[in-house]
Amino acid sequence: MITFTLNGRTAEAPEGGKLLEWLRLGARITSAKNACGEGICGACTVLVDGMPFSACIVPIEKVAGKSVLTVEGIGASEMAIYERAFSEAGAVQCGYCTPGMVLSAKALLDRNPQPLEKEIRTALRRNLCRCTGYAKIVEAVGRAAALRRGAAAGSPAGTAAQGQSAALGSSLRRVDAAIKTRGQAEFVDDLSVPGMLHAAVLRAAHPRARLVSLDLSAAQALPGVISVAAAGDIPGERLIGHIIDDWPTFIAVGEETRYVGDAIALVAAETSTIARTALGLIEAGYEVLEPLSSPEAALAAGAPRLHPKGNILSDIVLDLGNAGAALAASAHVVRRSYETGFTDHAFLETESALAFPPDSGGIVLVRTGEQNVYDGRRYISRTLGLPEEKVRVVSAYVGGGFGGKEDQSVQHHAALAACLSGRPVKLTLERAESTRVHVKRHPMKIDLEVGCDSQGKLLGVRAKVVADTGAYASLGSPVLHRAVTHLAGPYVVPDVYIEGAAVYTNNPPAGAFRGFGVPQTNFAFESALNELASIVGISGWDIRMLNAARPGDILSNGQIAGPDVALEECLLAVKEAYDSAPGRAGIACGFKNTGIGMGHPDTGRCIVAILSDGIELRTGAACMGQGLATALTQIAAQVLGVGPEWIAVHMPDTSVTPDAGTSTASRQTLITGEACRRACDLARVALGDGTSTRDHHPVSLDAFPYAALSGREFCAEFEARTDHFPSDKKNPKRHVAYSYACHVVILGEDGRLERVVAAHDSGLIVNPLAFTGQVEGGVTMGLGYALTESLPLKDCAPPARFSQLGLLRATDVPPIETVMVRRGGSGSAIDGGTSASGFGAKGIGEISSIPTAAAVAAAYTARDGIWRTRLPLEGTPYRK
Repeated sequence: MITFTLNGRTAEAPEGGKLLEWLRLGARITSAKNACGEGICGACTVLVDGMPFSACIVPIEKVAGKSVLTVEGIGASEMAIYERAFSEAGAVQCGYCTPGMVLSAKALLDRNPQPLEKEIRTALRRNLCRCTGYAKIVEAVGRAAALRRGAAAGSPAGTAAQGQSAALGSSLRRVDAAIKTRGQAEFVDDLSVPGMLHAAVLRAAHPRARLVSLDLSAAQALPGVISVAAAGDIPGERLIGHIIDDWPTFIAVGEETRYVGDAIALVAAETSTIARTALGLIEAGYEVLEPLSSPEAALAAGAPRLHPKGNILSDIVLDLGNAGAALAASAHVVRRSYETGFTDHAFLETESALAFPPDSGGIVLVRTGEQNVYDGRRYISRTLGLPEEKVRVVSAYVGGGFGGKEDQSVQHHAALAACLSGRPVKLTLERAESTRVHVKRHPMKIDLEVGCDSQGKLLGVRAKVVADTGAYASLGSPVLHRAVTHLAGPYVVPDVYIEGAAVYTNNPPAGAFRGFGVPQTNFAFESALNELASIVGISGWDIRMLNAARPGDILSNGQIAGPDVALEECLLAVKEAYDSAPGRAGIACGFKNTGIGMGHPDTGRCIVAILSDGIELRTGAACMGQGLATALTQIAAQVLGVGPEWIAVHMPDTSVTPDAGTSTASRQTLITGEACRRACDLARVALGDGTSTRDHHPVSLDAFPYAALSGREFCAEFEARTDHFPSDKKNPKRHVAYSYACHVVILGEDGRLERVVAAHDSGLIVNPLAFTGQVEGGVTMGLGYALTESLPLKDCAPPARFSQLGLLRATDVPPIETVMVRRGGSGSAIDGGTSASGFGAKGIGEISSIPTAAAVAAAYTARDGIWRTRLPLEGTPYRK
C-alpha cells in the first residue's frame, strides 16, 4: 500500500495501476474523467503538490507521500469563485472538460495571481475542449483571477449576482454550469450500482473477412466471466440501423465483416480487466478478403457487393434549368476537383451505457448519453425482441456529440448483456475503441463547374459529388441530400445540375457530423467562387454581394428565400474586416437548414408540469452541450412571466418526457422551443391570464404564481412540415428555415491565424452568451477541419491514438469576433415571417462551422496565390 494526501485527508491505495483508475474506482471521485487514456486531453487533470498532471498516465506509486487535489478538494469559497467565473463567461458547454480546466486554472492562479491572456492560454494548452473554442474558458480564468484578488482583499467576490433576467435576448447563465464546474454532473461512466458487471466487445480483426469459426468456450470458463454472447444469442433482430437496417449487432459465422469496428462477441464479467482478458481467449477464425478502401474500388467493374443492394447506398440529382447551356453561355468558368477526407468527432466523453435486467414489470432500464433516448429505445427493444414500452432509456449528461452519438454503439450491447447475466452491466468504450467504432465525417470528392457573366453574375453550376459512406448506411443518405442541395450556396443561380452518390466501402461508417455534408461541398463551391472572382477582377466580397439571395429570391436549391434571410447584412457586417487586410484575408459564406426537412417527420414535443413549488419542463430533446435546457428555460420564463428560479428541465427519460426527435439538424431551439412555447401558453391561459405570448406582463413573483395549477400538466407539440425530395412543385419548401453566415479569416505576417470575424443570421438570438459560445466552438472546429484535423486510415483502420487527430488547443486558436445579424421585422422563419411562431429563432450549431474552411483557404490564396483543393490544406505553417 502507498500513502498520500487526497483533498486534505490521508489516503491509502494498493500499488499498481494508474492514479485515475484508483480515483474513479477506489475513491469514487468521478470529476476526473477518463477521456483519452494518453495524457493529452486534460479531462483527468489533478494537482499533485500543486502542479497539474494527467491522472490517466500517472502510476499510483508516483504520488506516494504527496498531496493530490481534485475539484472536490477546493475550498467552498474558492470553488464559488470558479463557479461564478465559468458561469458568467459562458465557459461551460457539455462540461466534460470543465473540472480539468478549473484545476489547470487553479495551478496557474496559485503561482501567478494576475496572468496575461497568453499565459492563461499556455496554462490551458494541456486541456482540450471540443465545444467552446477556448475563448470563454480563457475569459473565465481571467475573471476567476480578478475575483480571487478581490476575495483576498476582503470583498465578497465569490458571490454571484442574483435575480438574473431570463428574457429572450438576455444572457442567462447556463442552468447546468455550476454543477458541471464542480464536477458533480454525472455522465454514464460515472455511475456505479451494487452488483454491476463490466462488459467488453470483441471487434473484427480485419475490415473485410468472412468469419468462418467462433469458439467462446475458453472465455466462458475464465473465472469472473458471467456471460459471453454472440450472434446466436440475440433474442430479437440482429440487423438494425438509424434509417436502413444494415448494421449487425454481431457478425454471424459465415458472414463478412465490413469494417474493423464490427462486433463479434460480447463478454460481461466482474471487472473490466477480466472482461478484456476474456476477449483475448475467444478464438475467431477468418477468411481474409481484399477490402474496398475507396468509392472508386467499390464502383469498379466486378467489385464484390458489400451489401445485398450493391455498393451504392443512395444517389440524388438536383436538376434546375439547363446548367449545360448556362455554362456554355458563361463568360468565365471555373472547373476544379476538390477533395475532403475523414475526420473524427473527437467528443471527449466516449460512448457508455449502464443497463439493468428486467424489473418485476419486465421493463429493461438503460442509462445512456446519446442524442435521442427514443432512438436508443428503438435499438434496444428491437435487439431484445421486446415491445418499446418494455424498454426505458434515461439520459445522463452528454459529453459532446456533434452528430456522433445518433447511431447505435453500446446501448444495445449493454442491454443484451444485462438480460443474459441477470445483473446490471456497464459498457464503456476506451478511446481507441471509440475511434474505431463510431461514425465519421464523410470524405467527398467534388467535381465542379461554376460559370458567370463578364460582371461576375452567376449563371450556372454543374457538379458531381461522391461520398465515401463507409461500411453501413447510418445517416449517409440525408447527409448526401444536404451536401447536394446546399452545394451552390445561399446565392441566386438560375441553372443548377448536381448529382451525388453515397458509396459503401470497408472504411469506418460515415454519418452525421456537425454541418451534415455541407462543410465539404461548401469548401468546394466557395473556393471556386473566390477563383471566379479573381478571374472577373472583383473581390471575393463583391462577387458574394452581387449574387447573395435576398427575400423572395429563388435559392440555388429551388426554394424561395423567406423574408427572414439576412445574408446581405452578414456581408455588410464583415466588409470592414475583409478590406482591412489585403493579401491576408479570406472570405466565404454559407447557409444551413434548420430542422430535418425534405418531407420527413419533424416534431417537437414538450410537457409543462406544474408542481407545488415550481415548473418542470419535460421533453425528450437531448441537451449535449449546446445549451438547450437554458434556451427552453428562457422560452418558458418569457411566456409564463416568471423568473428562471421557478423552472427546472427534466433529463430525457422515455417514461416521463415525450419524444421530441433527435438533437440534430440545428432543430431543437426552433422546433421543440415552439412546442415549449405552446405548452406554456396553455398553462398561462389556464391560470386565467388572457394576454398573448407577444404582449404579456410578468405575473406576481411574491409567491409561486402557478400554485393554483399544482398537479396539472400542459402538453403541446409542433410539426415542421416540408416537401419531399424530389417534388413536383416548382419551388418546393425543402426546409422550414435556413441560417446564414459569412466568415472572414485574417492571417498574420507569419502566415498563422490572426483573427476571425463571423457574422451570423440565426433569427432571434435566445441567449447571446450561448450563441457566441456556439459560434466560437463551431469556428474552431472549422479551423481544425481546414488546417490540422484528419483521420488517416491504414488498411481501412483509423489511428489508435487520440493525439493523431490534429485537434486545436487553446494556444492555436485566434481571437474570434461574432457579429449577430437579423433582418429587421422578419418575424418567424417558419411561416414566412408573419407570426410569433418559435419567436423567429433559427439554428446556430451547424452553420457556425460551415464557411470557415473555405475562408481559410481563401486567406492563404490571398497570401501566396495558390488555389488549394484538398482538406486539410497543405503548404501552411500548420501542415507542410
